[in-house]
Amino acid sequence: FSRSVQESTASGFCQELAQTCKLLGMEFNSEPAIPMYSARPEQAVQVLKHVYNAALKKLKGKELELLLVILPDNNGALYGDIKRICETELGLMSQCCLAKHVFKICKRYLANVSLKINVKMGGRNTILLDAVSRRIPLVSDIPTIIFGADVTHPETREDNSPSIAAVVASQDWPEVTKYAGLVCAQAYRQELIQDLYKTWHDPQRGTVTGGMIRELLISFRKATGQKPLRIIFYR
Repeated sequence: FSRSVQESTASGFCQELAQTCKLLGMEFNSEPAIPMYSARPEQAVQVLKHVYNAALKKLKGKELELLLVILPDNNGALYGDIKRICETELGLMSQCCLAKHVFKICKRYLANVSLKINVKMGGRNTILLDAVSRRIPLVSDIPTIIFGADVTHPETREDNSPSIAAVVASQDWPEVTKYAGLVCAQAYRQELIQDLYKTWHDPQRGTVTGGMIRELLISFRKATGQKPLRIIFYR
């Protein structure tokens, strides 16, 4: 989405990033699943959906695992729009990079982005020795899940853009170093997380409960084989 970045420059940056991921121990395919696309910021919705559908077609039903997006240095609401579309509409993991980092490739920056990608793809960057040896107070004694939640709001003048709520939760115990996250779009500048917990009426099942908390609790049980006996929630 940056007009100043030529395809050859973007391709070189992506190759360097892929190589850094490999050097840090990640399995990373250097060849893109689909061709590179370029578009204006106002075309974000159409282009992202087109890329997603093109990937599904080429990968024969397999989902695209990661989308790399290059943004202008001054991108206004574009970053929030991309995250909203990818993660709340398409269910697609994305990693955004600013154009200035593409032009001036820095090994430290590539390493930082690689670590972000590793976490997004379900990997671990660190393991606490005290966690492995079960010496962390209020965490190590019984199965514990740790939540974190926040709401990001658009700029005041952008009253047509939604706020984005995000909730993450640990998915391993006793290590508590792997996290899963959920995001949802909600009313403009609404601070209360609307989809945290919700109930609705189903004609066949009656009252149904759900929401982000429930989904992450179920995910924790599937990952660990245990129900959490303690919940720690950071807001």
